[in-house]
Amino acid sequence: MSRIKATFAELATQGRKGLIPFITAGDPDPERTVDFMHALVAGGADVIELGVPFSDPMADGPVIQRSSERALAKGVSLRQVLSDVKRFRETNVHTPVVLMGYANPIERMGVDTFATAAKEAGVDGVLTVDYLPEESADFAETLRSVGIDTIFLLAPTSTEERFAAVGQLASGYVYYVSLKGVTGAASLDVQSIAEKIPAIKSQVPLPVGVGFGIRDAQTASAVAEFSDAVVIGSRLVQLLEDASPQSAIDTLTRFIADVRETLDKTNRRAL
Repeated sequence: MSRIKATFAELATQGRKGLIPFITAGDPDPERTVDFMHALVAGGADVIELGVPFSDPMADGPVIQRSSERALAKGVSLRQVLSDVKRFRETNVHTPVVLMGYANPIERMGVDTFATAAKEAGVDGVLTVDYLPEESADFAETLRSVGIDTIFLLAPTSTEERFAAVGQLASGYVYYVSLKGVTGAASLDVQSIAEKIPAIKSQVPLPVGVGFGIRDAQTASAVAEFSDAVVIGSRLVQLLEDASPQSAIDTLTRFIADVRETLDKTNRRAL
């Protein structure tokens, strides 16, 4: 059983919802990415999404775009990201790590080479924004052959046909983009999320994580009533952008711990 599947199975047994934070590898300091990953786990993260810096992150808003620019300016590459995962695995063999990014760096490395290197580093899943499910059967099979989950995005505009296509290929979990637009955009319509999740689950036999626009513990708690996990990205990247080097780790840990506590309190009230 993969680390991602095992993590969601344990959460389900405990009646808890998953917490999936996102940070951009290499930002704001390439030497501290692994420390930030450990800080997220200390705060209560169940899965870590680690962003691979890319020069044209079309699905990302200005906060994450800036983080990619800063990381690229400091020479952070896909190979460096894999090296960070490998170092993280030296002391954490339990927390799943998902690489989130775009096709270009993977294509430049070569899909087969990437899959092998990602497996050796300890990567558990890959979410590639611009690999559409209708065009990704070979990619998903290559990752599956080395035991890595392929995670896909679904959106408010996704059709039943897209749900079905994702249901055929995806593993680990699916990421539901809770609003139209880019990361960090407008406020959430929780009711629309509640209405969409059952349609997704009817076609996709996997946990559903919801992200884009979740910026605090209260919103995370509201979304978690209908989803299996919540994904928080832009807010964390913004916190790191604003924090001093001395306060960054504590800032991450305290924010995630607050979300984790709120999620768990909501779960207990629902039982």
